[in-house]
Amino acid sequence: MKSLPLIFLVVALAGSGCASATHPTALPTVADAVSPAPGIVSGGRLAADDIARVRDAGIRHVIDLTPDAETPDFDEAAAVRAAGLLYSNLPLRGAVDLTRENVMTFDALVRDAERPVLVHCASGNRVGAMAALRAAWVDGKKIDEAIATGKAWGLKGLEEEVRRRIEASASQARSKVPG
Repeated sequence: MKSLPLIFLVVALAGSGCASATHPTALPTVADAVSPAPGIVSGGRLAADDIARVRDAGIRHVIDLTPDAETPDFDEAAAVRAAGLLYSNLPLRGAVDLTRENVMTFDALVRDAERPVLVHCASGNRVGAMAALRAAWVDGKKIDEAIATGKAWGLKGLEEEVRRRIEASASQARSKVPG
C-alpha cells in the first residue's frame, strides 16, 4: 500500500468543554492523510507499524470506519488500545451504510473525540463521504459546500452517491413544506 508523507501541525481542540490543549506535534507518514480541521486527521488504512508513530505524533483517539473483516490479520482495536489510545469503530461497508443514522453516530464520535483525533477507513473515501453528509444533514450546508467539506476529508469515489443522497434528502424536505 502506498503511503503519502504528510507533515503538519496537529492542534488540539478543547474536549467536552474543557480547555485541555496539547502541544502541536508533527504527524508521521500515514496513508492518504489530510488535516481537514484543527485537531482532526483523516486518512486511510492503518497497519500495525503505524500505531506507535500515530501515538508518538500526539494522536489521542482513533476512529475506525472499517469493518473488522477488511483486516482479518490485524486487530486494530487491540493494537490502538495497547498503545494507550482511545478507539472507536463505526463499521461502514460502503455506499449501503451511508445512512442518516450512521451520520448521526459519526457526528457524535467526531464531536466527542479526544483531540487530536485520527478518523480513517481504507482510503479516506468513506470518511469524506460521512463528513460531506454530516455537513449537509447536521450543519445544514448546501450541496456544493458539503461536497467540498467531504473532499477536504478524503471523499473520492463515493461523491456521486453522496450527491444523490443529499439531493434526495433536500427534495424530500421541500416536498414536506406546506405551501
